Amino acid sequence: MIEEFKPEINGTGLRIGIVKARFNENIGEGLFNACVKELMDKGVAEEDILFITVPGALEVPLALQMLCQSEEFDALIALGAVIRGETYHFDLVSNESGAGITKVGLDHNMPIANAILTCENDEQAIARMAEKGADAARVAIEMACLYEALDDFLSFTEEVDEAEQEDDK
Repeated sequence: MIEEFKPEINGTGLRIGIVKARFNENIGEGLFNACVKELMDKGVAEEDILFITVPGALEVPLALQMLCQSEEFDALIALGAVIRGETYHFDLVSNESGAGITKVGLDHNMPIANAILTCENDEQAIARMAEKGADAARVAIEMACLYEALDDFLSFTEEVDEAEQEDDK
C-alpha cells in the first residue's frame, strides 16, 4: 500500500501576505475578518501577517507578484468579490483575476489561496464570505507546510542518492 505524504499542518512561524480587493468592500471585510481569525487560530502570529489592499480583483495578481518577488512570505492569500452585473465585465474580471493569481503562484513557486468570490448576487457572496475567508487561511497554511515538507524531503532524498553514489566509487 502506498502511504500518503502528509506534512504537519501548523501556522506557527509562517509569514503570510494577504491582498484584498476594495471593490465590494463589505464582502471583502467579511472575508478578511474570517481569514485573519483562522490564521491566528492556526498559530500564525499577527506580526507575521502583511495586509494590503488594491482597487479591485484585476489588480490583485500584480500585488501578489510584488509580494512573491520580496521572497518574504511562505504563502499568500487573495481576497475579494466579483458580483455579476448586467454586462460581460463579470466574466472578464472573474476569469482574468483567477488566471493571473494562478500564473503568479506557478511562476514564483508560491502557494496562493484564491478566495476571490465570483457570485451572482450580494446574497450569495454574504452567505459564503465567512467560510471562504477561513478556508483560504487553512489552504494557505496547508500548502505552505506541504511546500516546506516536500522541499525538505526532496533535498534529503537527493543527499541520500549522492551519498550512495559516493559509496559506490
